[in-house]
Amino acid sequence: MMMRSKLFVPCARPALFGKALAGAADALSFDLEDSVPDAGKAAARDALVDFLASDAAHATAKTLIVRINALGTDHFTADVAALANAPIALINLPKVEDTSTVTAAVAAGIGSKMLVNIETATGLRNAHAIAGHPQVAGLQVGLNDLFAALDVDRTDAGAVHAVLWDVRLASGAAGCFAFDGAWPDLADPDGFRAEALMARRLGYLGKSCIHPAQVPIANEIFDTGAALATARRIVDAAAAAAADGRGAFVVDGKMIDQPAIAQARAIIAAAERA
Repeated sequence: MMMRSKLFVPCARPALFGKALAGAADALSFDLEDSVPDAGKAAARDALVDFLASDAAHATAKTLIVRINALGTDHFTADVAALANAPIALINLPKVEDTSTVTAAVAAGIGSKMLVNIETATGLRNAHAIAGHPQVAGLQVGLNDLFAALDVDRTDAGAVHAVLWDVRLASGAAGCFAFDGAWPDLADPDGFRAEALMARRLGYLGKSCIHPAQVPIANEIFDTGAALATARRIVDAAAAAAADGRGAFVVDGKMIDQPAIAQARAIIAAAERA
């Protein structure tokens, strides 16, 4: 799936559903968790279910995701039941700290693949095991919750890199994708861009957005068009080199060997899946 950008859509504001569907984000994450107060959970859930049953939701090419309330909360079971037949690609499960959380969520009725949030210190410690669960499609970093609980400066690039690196290693070892979380300061697009660039260099699939203004930046940074063109040149050159009995060769001024060829093939395969 192509998810350069994933826009959070608060389900407490159903007037935004159609606008988000018409926007530029590759994916929409309808939020039943943090953006909805307890008193409004049921109404927000009903509004989302009605929207997901619409012709527009069924016809869209966007990736539709729903962030439900965490396992153990009063609203988890109702969320799972309401979304049982909804046309969504992924359930976003928050506050995942170990594989037992994912297993319990599946036992409770979640049949969709899950994008699980790594947003606590315990979850980060167990990220490798969590990523290996067969129902997990990807890991999403939740730096805001994680850093707030640990009293870590959210703008500390070194701390951000350390967490992104750990989560990317966990996803890479398990063969699932890693997705970057939200940048909280809408008045700082440069901060959003810098963090997105860091995630892109580490092999993340895309970045979460909390406002439509952030979407074009994410789409630009995570656009794989140039990388895909280079990958195709590498694969074509590899075939020619193999015919000449050469294992290493030069493309665009860079020496290419077997690891680079394998990476190029992986980029092409990912694009074909998307």
